Amino acid sequence: MTDLVNAQQHLVAVDRGLARVIKAVGICGLESRDRGTVFEYLARSIVYQQLSGKAAATIHARLADLFPRRRIDSKRLLDLSSTTLRSAGLSRSKGLALADLARHDLAGALPSRRRLNAMSDAEIVECLTEVRGVGEWTVQMLLIFYLGRPDVLPIRDLGVLKGYQKMRGLAELPPPARLERAGLRWRPFRSAATWYLWRCLEVNLPRR
Repeated sequence: MTDLVNAQQHLVAVDRGLARVIKAVGICGLESRDRGTVFEYLARSIVYQQLSGKAAATIHARLADLFPRRRIDSKRLLDLSSTTLRSAGLSRSKGLALADLARHDLAGALPSRRRLNAMSDAEIVECLTEVRGVGEWTVQMLLIFYLGRPDVLPIRDLGVLKGYQKMRGLAELPPPARLERAGLRWRPFRSAATWYLWRCLEVNLPRR
């Protein structure tokens, strides 16, 4: 994510709607957060699924408290009982997903960050969605925020779809296929476009 200035300039040049959004939002603040292992990142993602940020942070903190130095690791995770996980606030389905993630990690089936850096986006999606509870959207967030990949467009993300709807002034939420077609012109900076569509919901757009 070191080429955000070029990304912004490209998006302004190829899409008048995004140009309006960029004018309202300002400089792109998209940053990758590559701290921790792939296992830790995905474990956190599983905990956060379908919860508000505050509730998820509380549950994740309770889970981390069960580990030495609060570093969640796969071996100890598998030793924890379902009762212990539920006491931390995790649902049964999330407990099962975390256990499957831990088993993949211990079996060496979970790529390291270095290995992920050598893989294409499609290869990473195919590999990581083998883990229970890890879908395409979760991997796309990893691509953007953990690996810093510049050309990712989560076409089924509700916030992105709503941002595109607002930007285009559409009466109804667009189908993912329309967003995918629109994104062709944003390449190779679709991650920055995604960030701006999220931010679009927070600002008043200038008149056309």
